[in-house]
Amino acid sequence: MPHTENTTLRAFRYRLSPTKAQEAALDTTLLLCQRLYNGCLEERRGAYRKAGKSLTAYDQMKSLPEVKAALPEYAGVNAQVLQDVVKRLDKAFKGFFRRVKAGQKAGFPRFRGRERYDSFTYPQPSQNSVSGDGKHVYLPKIGNVRIKLHRPFCGKLKTLAVKREGREWYAVLTCEVPRAEPLSPTGSSVGIDVGTTWFYVTSDGEFCENHRLFQRSSKKLRVAQRALSRKSNKRSNRRWKAKERVARLYRKTARQRLQLHHEQAKKLTTAHDLICHEDLGVKGMAQGNLGKQIHDVAWGQFFSILSSKAEEAGRRVVAVDPRFTSQRCRICGHTERGNRRGQADFRCLSCDHAENADVNAAKNILSKGLAFVAGRISTETACPEKPPL
Repeated sequence: MPHTENTTLRAFRYRLSPTKAQEAALDTTLLLCQRLYNGCLEERRGAYRKAGKSLTAYDQMKSLPEVKAALPEYAGVNAQVLQDVVKRLDKAFKGFFRRVKAGQKAGFPRFRGRERYDSFTYPQPSQNSVSGDGKHVYLPKIGNVRIKLHRPFCGKLKTLAVKREGREWYAVLTCEVPRAEPLSPTGSSVGIDVGTTWFYVTSDGEFCENHRLFQRSSKKLRVAQRALSRKSNKRSNRRWKAKERVARLYRKTARQRLQLHHEQAKKLTTAHDLICHEDLGVKGMAQGNLGKQIHDVAWGQFFSILSSKAEEAGRRVVAVDPRFTSQRCRICGHTERGNRRGQADFRCLSCDHAENADVNAAKNILSKGLAFVAGRISTETACPEKPPL
């Protein structure tokens, strides 16, 4: 996320260990922010329906002192946190109007339940919010909360967000840092063919294992979900605990997948100047018979991380047209469905070239990417520039 030409914004996420009193204060702050968000949304809807008037964020922020006077519990919440709630709602409305104007699926801002509102933000935190020994972070109106700095953060602190995940609390420090120097050129280009059998296969013949993280946790998840379904009283404490067990398993799998994606993206961007992959319609593909496996490998998340790391490292990521990459012979160019005889078996019916099917597809992807770089075809995702139609 660029800030200026020479700086960029980077987020650092750390686990918090609040005391019981601090956890109660965090829960109360989050609940009041959620109620304020819903109240401001209802106020906007009512003003437009009754008077045809569109309220702005400035209009609603001016009324916050009146809210505090009428509801004394809001005096225990930092004023800038309340202002950020109003700005968050305003951002949701701006996104709605932007999508309407673009002819996309609009999605009118919705009321948030307690479980769908999980964070609040200090937009102008002190630069000394984290203590000198790195063991505490100061949250206005809440106090010094113990923090685990598993890695140092750097730069100028811009915002401080507090996020709840199940029973866990996290601090997200967004800092303005100098833009990293591009990596030294390697002179290497690579094409990658993603799949469900292998996570990806490169044009150099490297096979990255698909760890099938969701499949590995499915047995424990199945047991936890069945235990949850047997508890019909939605207000019981036992059901709440069972629900948290299910959520904890999902979070663990998501974190493992995210770590894998970061590791593989860093590996590729370190070794290659140009990385080419297929421009896949992941959302549509996930609605088919292989939906569960496609969601498990999460190509969309991986491509997004890969593009971000490539941009930071001064590398280039190109997304090419995926049509016929698995059916085309890279030697003679003959394209026919019968060329691919199985998951890993490719034998050209024209020139009799035989090769691993995924490696052949990766080399076709690389050829298309190099052709685009030469100024002829395809689309690019790492940079905002787009090729002519």
